[in-house]
Amino acid sequence: MTDPIPAATLVLFRARAGDAPELRPELLIVERTRTMAFAAGALVFPGGRIDPGDRTLAQGFTGDRDDLAGRIAAIRETIEEAGVMVGVTPIPEAQALTALRSALHAGCPFGEALADAGATLDPHALVPFARWCPRHAATRIFDTRFYLAQAPTDAPEPVVDATETSRAFWASAQGVLDQVAAGGAHLIFPTRRNLERLALYASFEEAVADARARPARTVTPWTEDRDGIEHLCIPDDLGYPVTAETLARAMRG
Repeated sequence: MTDPIPAATLVLFRARAGDAPELRPELLIVERTRTMAFAAGALVFPGGRIDPGDRTLAQGFTGDRDDLAGRIAAIRETIEEAGVMVGVTPIPEAQALTALRSALHAGCPFGEALADAGATLDPHALVPFARWCPRHAATRIFDTRFYLAQAPTDAPEPVVDATETSRAFWASAQGVLDQVAAGGAHLIFPTRRNLERLALYASFEEAVADARARPARTVTPWTEDRDGIEHLCIPDDLGYPVTAETLARAMRG
């Protein structure tokens, strides 16, 4: 089995207009292109590998270096994949944001691109939510840190990069699950479980409060025979409303 690849993903919340209780917050979702080696065509939160440059930038902040590098990677990947910025001060104007994103796609180091835009990182704008590290036999296993953040009120509409992402949109957690149930898309096992958990929250603040109240434990799914049927399972004390799925139905990536 190969060593897990450190990665990070961002669950970005956007409040919906109105105060009706059924108006659950929307989340930023991207659809991976069907040519990707991992999770091709799946709906996911923006994210990706933690790069060496992310670790270099993390050295400029106080705190756990691995966690900080994860936060920075989540911020960077969200810019690259969807053109939406969070955890950066000040937020560049549209033209500068487009230039920054283009620089990242061209291989410019994140720190340099931010400096050119006159912006600085604020990784503490992100809140740790979960960490997943599967251990099944596969060529690519990701040790992924999930973070929560609130989108600025004037956040731009997402724009796909047409390389890693083919679609980007805002939707409630339950809305994404309903779309998948209707056959309009598919989800890998960790994304499905996290969407089910996120669907419980009526606000960003509620999600943050629950995340901070939970033990910081890495989720590593395991297989278990239940009445002669193999299931993929996770612990039942981490806030997930669904903790098992038949192995035949579970999509691992």
